[in-house]
Amino acid sequence: MALAQREQLSYRPVVVTETTASLSPGWGRALRGQWLLEEGMTFLNHGSFGATPRCVLREQDRWRLRLERQPLRFMIDELKPALRAAADELGTLLGVAGEELAFVENATSGVNAVLRSLHLEAGDEILTTTHVYGAVDKTIQFVCRRSGAVPVRAEVPFPIDDPDQALQCIERALTENTRLLVIDHVTSPTALVLPITELVQRCQKRGVPVLVDGAHGPGMLDIDLRELSPDWYTGNCHKWLCSPKGCAFLWANPGSDHSRDDIHPTAISHFLDEPWPAEFDSIGTRDSSAWLALPEALRFHQMLGGAQLRARNRQLAIRGAELLRDNLGLTRLAPDSMLGSIVTLPWPGASEGSLEESWQRRRELWEQYRIEVAVFPFAEQLFLRISAQAYNEIGDYQHLAEALLEQTRT
Repeated sequence: MALAQREQLSYRPVVVTETTASLSPGWGRALRGQWLLEEGMTFLNHGSFGATPRCVLREQDRWRLRLERQPLRFMIDELKPALRAAADELGTLLGVAGEELAFVENATSGVNAVLRSLHLEAGDEILTTTHVYGAVDKTIQFVCRRSGAVPVRAEVPFPIDDPDQALQCIERALTENTRLLVIDHVTSPTALVLPITELVQRCQKRGVPVLVDGAHGPGMLDIDLRELSPDWYTGNCHKWLCSPKGCAFLWANPGSDHSRDDIHPTAISHFLDEPWPAEFDSIGTRDSSAWLALPEALRFHQMLGGAQLRARNRQLAIRGAELLRDNLGLTRLAPDSMLGSIVTLPWPGASEGSLEESWQRRRELWEQYRIEVAVFPFAEQLFLRISAQAYNEIGDYQHLAEALLEQTRT
């Protein structure tokens, strides 16, 4: 479709673009060209920042051009309905109405919006786990420092044998002073899929609201927010849904007593106290193109298989981890039932378990073998984390295994 023809359409992005129309449904290296990833590298770290396909970047550019051709009309007349249309499409994937979704820049922004809107008092407790994402942990510390509330971490073991261990550890840490549970859907460092449904149910029985940090959830897991039913759920779209960077959402459960009362974005603007999610849609002048390009990312995801792709990526990550464990003699850290499209493994051989060593090891893999993989310390040990996306195949993990074997011999 020519650009002139496409510009005559309504605010909804086009259903088919030149790239997605001819896209092959196959997975693996044959798909690599749909992304801008450098040639000659093995990219096993999609989980950190994602990677945006060419067709989605083109759609983002189209929205930017549309803004610049008539900025006033776009910002005043077109932007809000376009955002709500994008939210409707995302809501279809997540099992909720688009009007229940507010767009935010990333999951950290969503967590901040909730935590910094709460009315906390001295002695109140905010509960999370020892697997909490660093930025979220800092946010909890910040709001507790200002209010006199107390941050509490439930000690969830790692390695872990089954989801019940996590449930029991978190439930034991709940007290009469717990005012909120902040819990990862998929933990970032340790790559554990936590039993969110059961956790939410147990917290609801005790009157404790739940904020789920779903940074890795959308596009990795099959998510029905109504079924999960936490009070709030925030998730990134730039990771497993491959949207542009700066695209995430915050869901406020309309059935919760806690969800929308006095929850505000971190930047207060003209629409203060307007009905949800108007405050989040209108925060000054900013680039909204990442959210507006999301429907194209959703179509790309569906064209690659949708639920089938999510299942395939999970299976590939588990197979890749098994290959690495078999070749390097590594310990299994979690059951397959707690794994998604990222898997964490112990670093082979002796290590200091320091941040400095993690940076060094990651650089060595890149400089010597052109392999990009997450390497990080956790609980004073060194770990690596592999990812599986549509462009990966089993040979990528074989390459990593060979590189690590060579490193351990030298």
